Amino acid sequence: MSDQSTSNHAFDTAVLPADAAGIAAAAETLAAGQLVAVPTETVYGLAADATNGEAVARIYAAKGRPSFNPLIVHVDGPAMAAQLANIPPLAEKLMRAFWPGPLTLVLPARLDSPAASLVQAGLPTIAIRCPHHPVAQAVIASLGRPIAAPSANPSGRISPTKAEHVLAGLTGRIPLILDAGPTEAGLESTIVAVEGNQLRLLRPGPVPAEALADIAPVFAATEGKIQAPGQMTSHYAPSQPVRLNVTTPDQNEFFIGFNGLAGNINLSPQGSLIEAAARLFEALHIAEASGASGIAIAPIPETGLGAAINDRLRRAAAPR
Repeated sequence: MSDQSTSNHAFDTAVLPADAAGIAAAAETLAAGQLVAVPTETVYGLAADATNGEAVARIYAAKGRPSFNPLIVHVDGPAMAAQLANIPPLAEKLMRAFWPGPLTLVLPARLDSPAASLVQAGLPTIAIRCPHHPVAQAVIASLGRPIAAPSANPSGRISPTKAEHVLAGLTGRIPLILDAGPTEAGLESTIVAVEGNQLRLLRPGPVPAEALADIAPVFAATEGKIQAPGQMTSHYAPSQPVRLNVTTPDQNEFFIGFNGLAGNINLSPQGSLIEAAARLFEALHIAEASGASGIAIAPIPETGLGAAINDRLRRAAAPR
């Protein structure tokens, strides 16, 4: 295969079922320093061998991602995490409570960490997650090393919850996509920095702040400072302008409803935030493909998982 850094269309992108043969092919591709889109329980991730600096650089090239935006490193459990970061007692407690699962911990990187320095984007910390999805776990186990894996989409665009979304955004840029059907959670992981005996919430996600607060005090992120993935002001964005908290859409807008506001598509007619989170990015993909000149979205409560949904929507609607 030719190096994709020379072209945005250097590959005939293959889509394989996420069975034993597909997982073996993914591990072989990753071991060769190339990229694979891998399903997780949150969204599809664009994986590279986290210990290979050139492979990690290919993630930035394929996504068009700013180099000051760090990457999440996915591990198979606490032991692999301990090779990458110093694990304080509070982090161990969080791992016991939420791993494997959609919680990313930002921890002080070990000086002897085998991870390529590029995943940290110049920061003294490293973001680590242990995915719950059996395919992601199998790929890591087969490779025998951690994988760096941001969302498998062009930087700043709508995150992929299906293999088709990955193919639409990254065809020709990566050699392989593993297809395991739609993702379950539909939103990227919650990210917290572990700071002494407290937590700083860097990105809301499927693990709500209320659940974290049962373990340690939770504080807000520092404004304007990139400390973790997903903190860019404009992110998760469709090509059209997006309006939020809309009850009456304009005639030329595609309306994404919620609860009693039906719309062209409804995130959850019953008002379930879990269902809304799982359907959010799929709804944005449908809205973007509709040909409408704008996208309007019904109000979503800020409680529980609604905080994470609204975080993604505010970034999707931000000026760009």
